[in-house]
Amino acid sequence: MQPVPLAAKQLAERLRQLRQQQWPDARLTQNQLASAFSSDGKLAAVTVSSWESVTSPKVPPRHRLQAYARFFATHRSIEGGVKLLSLGALTPDELAAYKELEAELLRLAARGSTEAAPRSWHFSDGGPITLICAELPGNQKGPLAKPADPNYTALQAYADIDALVELHGHVRAENPNAQVHFRIVSQVDPDDLTGHLILIGGVVWNEITERLSVLARLPIRQFEHPELGSGEIFAAIVTGDDGEQKEEEFWPKWTNSERAVLTEDVGLLARVPNPLNSNRTLTICNGIHSRGVYGAVRSLTDAQLRAANERYIATAFGNSRSFAILMSVDVIKDKGMTPDFNRDGVVLYQWSQGVVS
Repeated sequence: MQPVPLAAKQLAERLRQLRQQQWPDARLTQNQLASAFSSDGKLAAVTVSSWESVTSPKVPPRHRLQAYARFFATHRSIEGGVKLLSLGALTPDELAAYKELEAELLRLAARGSTEAAPRSWHFSDGGPITLICAELPGNQKGPLAKPADPNYTALQAYADIDALVELHGHVRAENPNAQVHFRIVSQVDPDDLTGHLILIGGVVWNEITERLSVLARLPIRQFEHPELGSGEIFAAIVTGDDGEQKEEEFWPKWTNSERAVLTEDVGLLARVPNPLNSNRTLTICNGIHSRGVYGAVRSLTDAQLRAANERYIATAFGNSRSFAILMSVDVIKDKGMTPDFNRDGVVLYQWSQGVVS
C-alpha cells in the first residue's frame, strides 16, 4: 500500500476540523454538508466522508474546495438552515475570509494529490508539434544571422532562445514518436498552425501570438506601455470585491526607481484548444521580458518543481479545456528562477473555462 502523502492527510484533517469545530454552536454532519454543497451539483455524504478520511483520503476537486471555503467563510451558512451562499452574497469581510481559506485548501490539495503528476508536454494523440519563436529585429540579430556569412547560424535570428532550447528538448523527450519542429514566425506555413502549437515570446515580435491570443479569447492581453520601454505589460479582467469586473495591470519589479536591475518579471502560461484546429492544443509561454518567458517554460520543465506545479494545475483547473496563469518570476543574479505555484504570491492571476465531461 502506498503511504498517504502528509499534505493529503493534513487536508483531510482540515476538512474534518472545519465541519466539526469551525462553529461550536453547530454539530454539522457529513450528510448536512453534502446536502448544502449539492446546490453546486449532487453530492453524497459518502463522498464527503472519503475527503475526511486520514487513512485513504480522496482529494476533492477544485470547485468542491471552493464550496468549503464559501460555506465556512460565514456563520450565515447555518443560520435559518444549512445552505451554501453565492460569492455575490458575501460581505467584504466574508469574501476576504473565503479567499484566505480557498488559498489554504488549494495549496494543501495541490501538494497532497496521490495521483501521478500530469504531463503537460506529452500529447497522447501523437499529432505534430510546432514551437514558434519571435524573430529578432534586424538591428538586434547577431552578425552570424546573415545567410551569406560563411559561419551562418540560423538560431541567431531567434528571440527567447534560452526558452526554446529548454522546451524543445523536453517536448522531444515527452513525445519521442511525434514530429517536433521549431520555427521563427517568417518560416511558418499553414500546416504548422493546425497541429499542437507552442508559442514562445511576446506579441510585439511574434504576431502569431497576438493573433491567436485574440482568436482564443483569452481574458489576458499584452501591450506596450509608454512607461516601460523594455517590454510589454499584461492586463487581465478581474472581479473586484464589489462584484464589478475591471482590468488589472501586472508589472515587473526593479531594485530602484531607475530600473537598473530587474528583480521580478511576469510570465504567462496558457493552454487552450487550437483556434485553427480544436482537436489540437495551443500553448502560450510568454513574459514581459525574456526572464518571464523562461520562467513560464521552466514552471513545467524544472525537475524539482514541475510535478508540484503540474498537480497545482490539475487541482486548480480540473478538466477545464482552457486555462491561464500569470505568474511572478523572481530574478536572482540576473537569472530567472522557476516559479513555484504553491508558494504564496507566485500565481498573480488564473482563469479557466470549458470543462471536459
